Amino acid sequence: MTNPDTPLALIAEDEPVLARSLQRLLAQTWPGLRLAGVAEDGLAATAQALALLPDILFLDIRMPGRSGLDVAEMVADDWPEDRPTPLLVFVTAFDEFAVAAFERAAVDYVLKPVTPERLHKTVARLRERLAARAPVALAGDAAEQLRTVQAIQAPPATGDERIKVIRAGVGNTVRMIPVAEVVCLEATDKYVNVVTADGEALVRMSLRELAARIVGAEFTQVHRSVYVATGRIRSATRDELGHYSLAVDGLARPLKVSRAFAHLFRPM
Repeated sequence: MTNPDTPLALIAEDEPVLARSLQRLLAQTWPGLRLAGVAEDGLAATAQALALLPDILFLDIRMPGRSGLDVAEMVADDWPEDRPTPLLVFVTAFDEFAVAAFERAAVDYVLKPVTPERLHKTVARLRERLAARAPVALAGDAAEQLRTVQAIQAPPATGDERIKVIRAGVGNTVRMIPVAEVVCLEATDKYVNVVTADGEALVRMSLRELAARIVGAEFTQVHRSVYVATGRIRSATRDELGHYSLAVDGLARPLKVSRAFAHLFRPM
């Protein structure tokens, strides 16, 4: 593990002036911090984070290509199992994401423009977390970070918002699919592919929103974009690279398990 006094950080910010300002303030506030550079959009941020494996990510929320929330989610999903997940600091001009959500998912959130006084508090929190965290990753760390970031984007539904039957489109027909018949749910761009033993149908809803609203069956998240009916999982096969795939009742093809959720299928 990196020395907590000299951690590596990556900044994701599409506004060059704001990126330079944050770099300058971090250099003044935390001289020992090593900056890996600046990613100018969400796609670059994801690629650089997974290549460099920084200890800290400073993420803008709204960026070209991919939002900071999506970057955090994708990084957690593909993060190596043997490395502690990066500490997240969201830097945003949009206070609608603020306190209740961010305090659950990140070390800190900072509203733009960043001031030296505010950054001092952020640095103190980061130092404390770095000093306290385990030297090696714990099973499920990446999955937990992924879930908490997802919770920002779609808080759990309650009461009348929950559904027991999914209304899914197949051409000009709307299928009424009981949740108990669902084999798995797969995110496909702006839709969710609802898979049953009898076929597939699309729902115009985000995966995290649909997963939060279904009742009557238990689902397990196995990938950033896949939930599977837990009772239908028959076996998990590990390949030579350590990746798992699932055999699922009602599904002819295997389902890939991401590294964030591999711990769910290791022998007891």
